[in-house]
Amino acid sequence: MKWWRDAVIYQVYPRSFADSDGDGIGDLPGVVSRLDHLAELGVDAVWLSPFYPSPQADAGYDVADYRDVDPIFGRLADADKLITEAHARRLRVIVDLVPNHTSSRHVWFAAALAAAPGSRERDRYIFRDGKADGGPPNSWQSVFGGGAWTQVADGQWYLHLFDTGQPDLNWDNPEVRAEFEDILRFWLDRGVDGFRVDVAHGLVKQADLADWHLPMVPLTGPGTEGAPRPPMWDQDGVHEIYRRWRKILDGYEGERILVAEAWVQPAERLAAYVRPDEMHQAFNFEYLEASWTAADQRSVIERSLAAGAAVDAPTTWVLSNHDVVRHASRLALPVGAPRPNGIAAGDPQPDAALGLRRARAASLLMLALPGSAYVYQGEELGLPEHTTLPNEARQDPTWFRTGGESVGRDGCRVPIPWEADAPSYGFGPSDKSWLPQPPVFGELALDRQRGVPGSTYELYRSALRLRREHGLGYGALSWVPGAADVVAFQTDNLLVLTNFGPNPAELPAGAEVLLASEPVAGREVPTDVTVWARLP
Repeated sequence: MKWWRDAVIYQVYPRSFADSDGDGIGDLPGVVSRLDHLAELGVDAVWLSPFYPSPQADAGYDVADYRDVDPIFGRLADADKLITEAHARRLRVIVDLVPNHTSSRHVWFAAALAAAPGSRERDRYIFRDGKADGGPPNSWQSVFGGGAWTQVADGQWYLHLFDTGQPDLNWDNPEVRAEFEDILRFWLDRGVDGFRVDVAHGLVKQADLADWHLPMVPLTGPGTEGAPRPPMWDQDGVHEIYRRWRKILDGYEGERILVAEAWVQPAERLAAYVRPDEMHQAFNFEYLEASWTAADQRSVIERSLAAGAAVDAPTTWVLSNHDVVRHASRLALPVGAPRPNGIAAGDPQPDAALGLRRARAASLLMLALPGSAYVYQGEELGLPEHTTLPNEARQDPTWFRTGGESVGRDGCRVPIPWEADAPSYGFGPSDKSWLPQPPVFGELALDRQRGVPGSTYELYRSALRLRREHGLGYGALSWVPGAADVVAFQTDNLLVLTNFGPNPAELPAGAEVLLASEPVAGREVPTDVTVWARLP
């Protein structure tokens, strides 16, 4: 079996994982110092968010040089050491690749600004003349708020689906395609095991750049049959790019992989990214978005597994990452409410106990599903969103571009706690932290949970061990009939049951509980609890 088909992959957001030098920003030597934690936790691989040279207009997703390391994170030698040390612990390494746009500080964009309209330099990006009335070329809006076009000195406009410091590349240009194929080889030659591809569904735009007046979210739309597909997302031309990339990776030993960050619906459209000659994995964001009800959970699981099976691809499950409210807080919000882009101090506050209870249940459910799963740093500690972050501390461009209307993603990016009584909760040797940490992080620090029965950390360790022992990522599941507010399935002789209803659910006679997200007495499974049980 291919390693990536059932792998549990841990996302490290480098600036918030571990700070080795006390400047308040995490770095690659800090990641190396904490690799033993990942090995002890029991994950199979680590995915690193961008650490490349960048002016940090969007926390590193505005890349100025794809073949080096930003000094705030270390040196290229530190990246090499990280890869070596991870491999020594049998951890594979996946790095972020950001191909939809570069930084406005990239040498290519500087050359484009210095060149004339119609030049080779400008053709690497999407420059256009404005409309006759002097306005931008079309109505597109930035995902981060505001217009998606910025005018330059000679009157032309350039497209940026995100921040003004992130100009979109022109993927119809052969020079762009050749450059990224070389970037792939650069990191593959250094030993990385794969790439998580940022905005994988956005590289190719509809040729006529047609107007689009609906909200500019990074989704293909509602996913309903017959709904128009936005001209900037999920265009069929992206698949040719990934087929070429797959050939490059297949030329290297060690099963190197491509992972799509593609906010694509419905599941059948997402499955196109993981056909046998394209990518290996694609994050299942429809699952992340599913409401906390048995009906919605079962429905999205069924659809996802069916769509993946149709192209012989595993489903890739995810509950949290650096772009969404942590699920330990998100699941405490009213069931069925739209997912907010951040939570501010003045917003209704999530019930922390309810959120953690549901998060633990959701994690056990996810880790039992066939396929691969991703864990976002700190979720193994039960970390909540920082929902009272001072506005003056915010750094997400979304906050600034929307004039504070959208809170943004800072709350899920706060540096994580390692030691309750240490400066910055052990994040680094000083008390500096690029985003302030909430006091509750002290209670949830790793040293307060390691070896403590029932802690979220020990729950994750046990789940990952049992997942491997029972081969839960392999094969198929069979649904177990029961109450409408219960999700239950069986893999061989292991029963997985999550109770979403208000009343206790009952385990079969003779079932032996191996793991539960909360204490279970006898055969009764309480509300918002997941149980793994061996059947007689």
